Parts: sequence; structure tokens; C-alpha cells
Amino acid sequence: MMPSNMSEEAPLRLKVAAQLAFPDGSMTASGLRREAARGRLEVERIAGKDYTTLESIRKMRELCRVQVKVQDSTNERRDTLTANSSTVLSGSSRTGIAISPQDALRARLKKSRQQKQSKP
Repeated sequence: MMPSNMSEEAPLRLKVAAQLAFPDGSMTASGLRREAARGRLEVERIAGKDYTTLESIRKMRELCRVQVKVQDSTNERRDTLTANSSTVLSGSSRTGIAISPQDALRARLKKSRQQKQSKP
């Protein structure tokens, strides 16, 4: 818990900053160093010691926030047609209607036999 008289801009050693900003212990000084190396956390090096502020950690968290992806397509069926839509399928949607090559060959052979039988 942060003392009420402490400023968000007060320099804190990375270990203390991690304890205050992540009270559940999920972030360590090492993790904050990695974020600083990635350019997401502002760190000050004074007398060979690394410091940051709670404000800098807040900014880092904004940079690290995962953006929700918008779903491009779904498996839901569209029961209604829009004004611009067509009932004629094209491209890969059309292949579901096509018959197999073997069935196409059988149909051609059957038609050919029928034509030969109907000739006098």
C-alpha cells in the first residue's frame, strides 16, 4: 500500500516500486528491468542504482495493455440477405455444389450410352 504522503513522482528503487505497484507479488525488480530494456518503462540510474516512479509504471501499464481484437468472421449463418447480396455462389463457396469428377464421368458415360441406344 502506498503511503498517503508519497507522490506519484517520487523516485523508488525497482524492488520497492514493484512491491507498491503490484502488491500481489506478480512483478519483480527483474521484470521492471526487462520492461525498461524494451523501452516501456522510464528508469533513472543514480549512483549505479535504478529508480522509477509509480507514474512511470502507470504509463508502462498503458503501453502493455492488450488490445481486444475485432472478430472478422463468425460461424453464424446469415438467415437474411442484404440488399446487395446475391444467392448465386461464386469462388470457393461454389465448390460445395459441384459434383465429384467420378460422378461427372458417370453422367457423361450414361448420356453417351443413351444417345447410342436412341440412334436407329
